[in-house]
Amino acid sequence: MSTAAAETRIAGADDPMVPRRYAITRVRQDTRDTFTLLLDPVDGDPLTFKAGQFTMLHAFGVGEVPISISGDPRNPAPLEHTIRNVGAVTRALVNAHPGTEIGVRGPFGTSWDAADAAGHDVVFVTGGIGLAPLRPAILDVLAERDRYGKVLLLYGSRTPDDILYGDEMRRWADLNDVNVQMTVDNAPYGYQGKVGFVTELITRAGFDPRRAWAFVCGPEVMMRSAASALAGRGLPAHRIRLSMERSMKCGIGLCGHCQLRDLFICVDGPVLDYARLEPLMNVREL
Repeated sequence: MSTAAAETRIAGADDPMVPRRYAITRVRQDTRDTFTLLLDPVDGDPLTFKAGQFTMLHAFGVGEVPISISGDPRNPAPLEHTIRNVGAVTRALVNAHPGTEIGVRGPFGTSWDAADAAGHDVVFVTGGIGLAPLRPAILDVLAERDRYGKVLLLYGSRTPDDILYGDEMRRWADLNDVNVQMTVDNAPYGYQGKVGFVTELITRAGFDPRRAWAFVCGPEVMMRSAASALAGRGLPAHRIRLSMERSMKCGIGLCGHCQLRDLFICVDGPVLDYARLEPLMNVREL
């Protein structure tokens, strides 16, 4: 986004640098190191957001972090964020007790715009906690399931114990005609599921590349491989969308921490199409 566009975004916001106060109503442990926070606004006004957008969550006295919203855009209350406990701020958030107040800025960034895929097959490719930013887009598709063709979810996890939203994925498969395929990087002896990288599922997935859209989220190296595999199947680059996760500090395109050459991920992204990202993702150290 240009500087002028960023300034327009800032001018149109009430005060994007001042967090709203939210109270934690529940902290749900999903895996060994991943938790979902359910938040209610202290002022009672739910946060309207689009699938794929993120907020800046502020643990008072500790700091703030960018976290994608993992809830249902059609039911924004309570506000949901799924967080991996990896640092001081995320540790403070997941260890907070119900009733604790935190700050929320946003929502920021671009969205998945899954409605663009109406009338087409939809392929979701994700790994680990990358399923959390994709969950709102999946819920958008399932809310109008008859508008789409085949819906596939290709999901990879480090181990069986690290699978996120396992029960929910099974419900999507049973109730919404979603073809869910899961694989793990490592598994204990006797494990009956698939073992391997999630990108390996793409070559055998049953979708028509001539009439499909793909939405990809996960570690950058995984997304680069997945996008390349999808393009290799025949998907046009403009119909492959990825959610970039860079070091976002301000959320409004001012600090420059998330810059990717001419892009500022917090305002130009995080969701971008592969046609725009391909020449950048293949440059080492960019």
